[in-house]
Amino acid sequence: MAPRPEWSGEDRGAKGAGCCLRWVVLLLGIGRTAEGVSCPQGCTCEYLAVNCTGKRLAEFPATIPLDTRQLILAQNQLSYLPSVELNFLSDLIYLDCSGNALGQDLDFTFVSIIRLVYLDLSFNNLTLITFGTFSQLGSLVVLKLSDNPGLVEIEKDSFANNTWLRHLDVSRCSLTFIDAITLRDLPNLRSLGLSGNPWFCNCSFMELCSFIKESGITIPDSDNVTCYSPAFVHDLKLLEEAQEQLNYKCFIHFDDQDYLFLGLVGFCIFSAGTVFAWLLGVCAVVYEFLTPTGDDEDEEDWDE
Repeated sequence: MAPRPEWSGEDRGAKGAGCCLRWVVLLLGIGRTAEGVSCPQGCTCEYLAVNCTGKRLAEFPATIPLDTRQLILAQNQLSYLPSVELNFLSDLIYLDCSGNALGQDLDFTFVSIIRLVYLDLSFNNLTLITFGTFSQLGSLVVLKLSDNPGLVEIEKDSFANNTWLRHLDVSRCSLTFIDAITLRDLPNLRSLGLSGNPWFCNCSFMELCSFIKESGITIPDSDNVTCYSPAFVHDLKLLEEAQEQLNYKCFIHFDDQDYLFLGLVGFCIFSAGTVFAWLLGVCAVVYEFLTPTGDDEDEEDWDE
């Protein structure tokens, strides 16, 4: 067997240093390659986070790392979210799309990002929220829909699958009504933003007001949660003065039309009773006149 060559301490040190240097160069190369390929142009990429705030993006950015946990697309010009590209990000838990131009139908856009916990869609052009919009987001905790001036309707079962939701903000939209059933589907809800909407406070709103008070949900900026119509509750606070007025109008108070209606009903009943009694009296008189009495029959017998 050939004898093994002996390395001096100096040679071993040089070899170790060379090996370490090669590893450093390799890691730096891999890091630069990943950064150059995976991070969207103009965006900032850190560990599991991509920030594209204010980059005037008109389309969803490409080459986002698939293991991204936090994606910020705020203050751009996005008019839609491509569900295919977005749903490649299955590890996403934080998505901020505020300050864009999102307005088309978002139903089933978030099909595969089921781990999403935070979603901000404020300052967009949303018009309608349906069951299909967020039905796949069963882990959602924070949902911001404020400052969507075109948002006019939230369907009754829109949040039926979002039972972990704790913070919901629909402030400064164009909502006129929200069904109490919509909120009853959210047993963990703790904060609800309602200010700045033109609420139509009719008797149906009584159930919503009662539910909010009984559940202990916090209403931020409650002084600006006011009724827009009808006129008798205009600018009144929804959960205070307006509720008192609605309780008076809906359960206790009769206005002039109600009294007029009741008076007409009473008059009709009285008139019908009077006419009926008169007819009975006429019938009784006619019957008595046409029916022979016992004295008349005796007289006829004596004559025979």
